[in-house]
Amino acid sequence: MAVVVVAGLALSACGGGSEKEEAKPGAVTSGSGAPSVFPVTVEHKYGSTTIDKEPKRVVTLGLSDQDAVLALGIKPVGAVDWFKEDPYGKWPWTKDKWGADKPQIVGERDEYNVEKIAALKPDLVVAQYSGMKKEQYDTLSKFTKVVAQPKGVPDYGASWQVMTRQIGKSLGKAGETEKLIEGIDARFEAVRGKHPEWAGRTLAVADSFEAGKYSAFTKTDPKSIFFQELGFKLKPEIDTLAKPGWNVAELSAEKLNVLDVDRLVWVTSSTDANTRIKAEPLYKKLKVNQDERDLFVPYQDPDIGAAFSFNTVLSIPYAIDEIEPLLTAIK
Repeated sequence: MAVVVVAGLALSACGGGSEKEEAKPGAVTSGSGAPSVFPVTVEHKYGSTTIDKEPKRVVTLGLSDQDAVLALGIKPVGAVDWFKEDPYGKWPWTKDKWGADKPQIVGERDEYNVEKIAALKPDLVVAQYSGMKKEQYDTLSKFTKVVAQPKGVPDYGASWQVMTRQIGKSLGKAGETEKLIEGIDARFEAVRGKHPEWAGRTLAVADSFEAGKYSAFTKTDPKSIFFQELGFKLKPEIDTLAKPGWNVAELSAEKLNVLDVDRLVWVTSSTDANTRIKAEPLYKKLKVNQDERDLFVPYQDPDIGAAFSFNTVLSIPYAIDEIEPLLTAIK
């Protein structure tokens, strides 16, 4: 799974309900004098973790987890790399949140440097958009609290709402988390209200990293989730072509007909890739191409593709602002 995420520079199933924490009798108070919500117990793929007090030093091991932590007012002391970019400073939706502070890079995707993590003395590790293995969880749990990926869904298959709530509960900020989620839901609702016609149109998201090989993203991929929340319908055939547990279907040129939808979004890493895709003879036969209903957007520079690949409470507003006019321009 991690290899697929790397190959597609890809990254966030349906939202879940929130769990409310209540202050317990005799609970300590926070610095503001309000009753503390701790201890809290968070269930996850490998069981449950009880967090006794408010975390101060947080390490994020999910590919996009740092965004939700930042949105809730905490700067992680450690994070993993994903886009071959430092997970701070560059992305326009988090640049101001990080400021001059820089987290320690403690791994790349699902390969973690345990020694570096231990040296940071974290009181909480979160791994939501992650493929963390049980052995890794057990090792980390020997010296810190660990909240692994959500239970009941495949790795990399939970929605941004579920992962944000898991992180919010772990930080003792469930109330703030719900407000963040409600704000993002309102943004999506506003866009759907402006473009009711999108509800009747099918859309697919695809990529290609070498000649003759193409990738289409399933309904559990963050990119597909993002466009579905904008109002578009996804194409179920793509899910049937993906290997079990994968959020991407690998396609040969002969299978490109599955991408003949009302709107096709190619998210690519270079203009060379765009040229190569457009030159594919079998692609030229697709009506979506002939009618110019295909859209090519970059992962970076501008960071549109990266924003809806992250699909977090911080990146979604930026992604909406950037992609809405591009979609609206397609007739």
